[in-house]
Amino acid sequence: MKLVTAIFKPSRLDAVIDALGEAGVSGLTVSEVRGYGRQQGKTEVYRGAEYEVRLLPKVKIEVACPSNETDRVVEAITGAANTGTIGDGKIFVTPMDTVVRIRTGERDEQAIGN
Repeated sequence: MKLVTAIFKPSRLDAVIDALGEAGVSGLTVSEVRGYGRQQGKTEVYRGAEYEVRLLPKVKIEVACPSNETDRVVEAITGAANTGTIGDGKIFVTPMDTVVRIRTGERDEQAIGN
């Protein structure tokens, strides 16, 4: 089992959710986050005053999936979140030792299925 965590531009959220649905993903978690990568923030002008925005708004999604579905999930996110510009984001894939569905007590693969 793997946990796929993706951080990307908020404007791409609907496209990513649609792509994951088409890829057969049955559940995910979405969080609004802020951060920066290589672009180190950006400079904006507001009412004539210039100021630096160091932490940019991003969206983080987390998807738990069986190991054999990881590539399909990553490809769906990559295709939908890619705009070809700096700040498109990152995808992290980490192993999961145990998953428990609280309601039923199901574990691991059964806990992340439908």
